[in-house]
Amino acid sequence: MKRLVGFLRLTRPANIVTAISDILAGATVAAYVSGVMDWQSLPLLIVATIGLYGGGVVFNDVFDADLDRIERPERAIPSGLISEKEGALLGTVLLLVGIGAAAGLSIYPSGSLAVAIAVAALVYDKWSKHHTVLGPFNMGLCRGLNLLLGMSMVPEAISQYGYIAVVPMIYIGAITMISQGEVHGGKSNIMLLAAVFYLVVISTILYLSFTLGNGIYALFFLAILGAFIYPPLLKAYRDPAGKNIGKAVKAGVLALIVMNAGWVAAFGGIYPALAVVLLLPVSLFLARLFAVT
Repeated sequence: MKRLVGFLRLTRPANIVTAISDILAGATVAAYVSGVMDWQSLPLLIVATIGLYGGGVVFNDVFDADLDRIERPERAIPSGLISEKEGALLGTVLLLVGIGAAAGLSIYPSGSLAVAIAVAALVYDKWSKHHTVLGPFNMGLCRGLNLLLGMSMVPEAISQYGYIAVVPMIYIGAITMISQGEVHGGKSNIMLLAAVFYLVVISTILYLSFTLGNGIYALFFLAILGAFIYPPLLKAYRDPAGKNIGKAVKAGVLALIVMNAGWVAAFGGIYPALAVVLLLPVSLFLARLFAVT
């Protein structure tokens, strides 16, 4: 049982729920373009994102094993509960499952996007996360591609609205930028810059939602998003200690569900958005059992 829990810890279950919300947001955009939701394709894309995200975060711990033995010895691999080889095998299987599920829908664009997500995740895990600029961009790219993966059930949706993938890139880029000070502490000006990035994200979604005629609905969810992410960020700005930064990062990751509910409200209206935001208590519950960062 302890080893099973160890394997689950490696996959960051609470974070995987946020990745599912990316797919639901993208699928709502696709349904807006086509006029109907493709319920048969949706499960494949959900399985795909579970595999891709799970595999990506597992390899994060595999590549960080030596560093974690110093900074985070409680994690599954440095604690000796799971070996590096077992972690690498789990990560590989999950990535292949993710790519296979996406390719089961279509080789292009779904399968190709899945391969791109897997490559981007591995590049981040192994190299770019240690870079101040490339790390946030790379991690944001993974999320942007994941949104496109949800849209890929209707390829025309990507050609019409694929540009919105830049928004989660900015959002996740901000979180990743903050997280670089999670262990040893950070700088207040980084928190301030992240606050600006968050404002850009909220403003962009709100603007697009009003152009689509669903601005009031999206405003409701975006207000919740702001209430979720800004208080811990303000605390980290005032005192950029590692503990406060960790809380700001955790809030930002879990609030992805609310951000995606904002996208769903913009393209699909209030009721689908309410359904998506119901993932938040699931993610919050899992976050109490398993680490988010």
